[in-house]
Amino acid sequence: MLLNPRARFTSALLASAVSVCLVAASAPAVPLGVGDRLFPHLGNPGYDVASYDLALSYPGTNSKPLSAVTTIDAWTTTELEQINLDFAHGKVDSVEVDGEPASFTSAGEDLVVTPREPLSAGSWTRITVRHTSDPVSPDGRDGGWVRTKDGLAMANQADVAHLVFPCNDHPSDKAMFTIRVTAPNEYTAVANGLPTGVDRVGGATTWTYRTQHPMATELAQVSIGRSTVVHRTGPHGLPVRDVVPTKDRALLERWLKKTPAQIEWMEGKVGRYPFETYGVLIAEASTGFELETQTLSLFERDLFTEPAFPEWYVDSIMVHELAHQWFGDSVSPRSWSDLWLNEGHATWYEALYAEEKAGRKLADRMKAAYGASDRWRASGGPPAAPKAPKPGQKIGIFRPNVYDGAALALYALRQEIGRPAFERVEEAWVGLHKDGVAGTADFERLASDIAGRDLSAFFQAWLYAEKTPPMPGHPDWKSVAPVKQAAK
Repeated sequence: MLLNPRARFTSALLASAVSVCLVAASAPAVPLGVGDRLFPHLGNPGYDVASYDLALSYPGTNSKPLSAVTTIDAWTTTELEQINLDFAHGKVDSVEVDGEPASFTSAGEDLVVTPREPLSAGSWTRITVRHTSDPVSPDGRDGGWVRTKDGLAMANQADVAHLVFPCNDHPSDKAMFTIRVTAPNEYTAVANGLPTGVDRVGGATTWTYRTQHPMATELAQVSIGRSTVVHRTGPHGLPVRDVVPTKDRALLERWLKKTPAQIEWMEGKVGRYPFETYGVLIAEASTGFELETQTLSLFERDLFTEPAFPEWYVDSIMVHELAHQWFGDSVSPRSWSDLWLNEGHATWYEALYAEEKAGRKLADRMKAAYGASDRWRASGGPPAAPKAPKPGQKIGIFRPNVYDGAALALYALRQEIGRPAFERVEEAWVGLHKDGVAGTADFERLASDIAGRDLSAFFQAWLYAEKTPPMPGHPDWKSVAPVKQAAK
């Protein structure tokens, strides 16, 4: 994700309960989580999702709920009398477990399902939920569905995929996705992955897409609109497809045609593009950010049409979201405290691209970041230990400390171990953990191995300390201390 400098995403994120038929359960229903320090109730223990099948039916207006069926195939990792799914802001009509009706209720933002018989550890299970998916945001809470001028798109980061569909809503549990969208014939639907079928029956068309690599729930994308899909070819014959408002097809071409060369540039830095396709989704909506949804990054239309933005800046923002396909999408964070690995790397390659293509010196940007770093750490925490978001402001983890503050730590690492070793770390990181999940300790271990020495003290200072340590090679750089608040 990249927060747009024109606007700050400050909408409060308040609780929204699932509307369900309450059925007596054998044990009290309570919300669970996987123990994430920043989002304690996200995700659920006891199972590992292998795949999602989402079937969504769009009614032709973005102000009414979609009807939906979500099918989850999973392995149990322990015996389960109940199955907790993250789901809020929809009405559940029925739930089946392995083809048998199951009772269900809500607890916080969890849908708690009780099968007829407990599930044994190590068993394969299928959960089918028939529900609605409401595109109108609950009071005071944004995210999930984004209502565009002509339809819908998704923005599920960090914790709101469960406003759209039942899921295990944590990036540590990645899965394969099949997404089917039925919409009136005048609409085009596009989702993550590659198309596998288009079926028209009467006045409606069903579009089916399937991923070829596992994906975190926060990276799911569905676009429904009066859109044109623009096809071209990227490096190694990679299918590149962009989704734009049909009326803006010609206007946006000057930006769309840049993507293959940007992919080639990134491949020169960290190796081959990790997925089956790529493209940009340009939506006529006001979100306050751009978002790296897997294989189809979401951008606001205004980024490309606002004349105040110089071309080099727009190019670098496009590369930021592209870099996320390696850093954050292919290699997903083990916990949300590892967010710096996503945003720091995307910011790093954004800045490096601006240096190489537009002469915007990386060292100048890093020196400016160093000057602000102590203030960022005071307000948001150090890069790898961000402060928890305030109640109702979960998007607040996306602070400068995990963008330029984290890129600054990467710059310090390059200064510390040298450019050749740093570049080997970067390429090895995305190769070793492709399609997987990794965290800060994994990155520290890899960097130490490649550097040939223990870097734990370096990482402790740069990623966890309250104060910014001295910059290797730049002893003259100074960080401005945060202003102390007067006691009340």
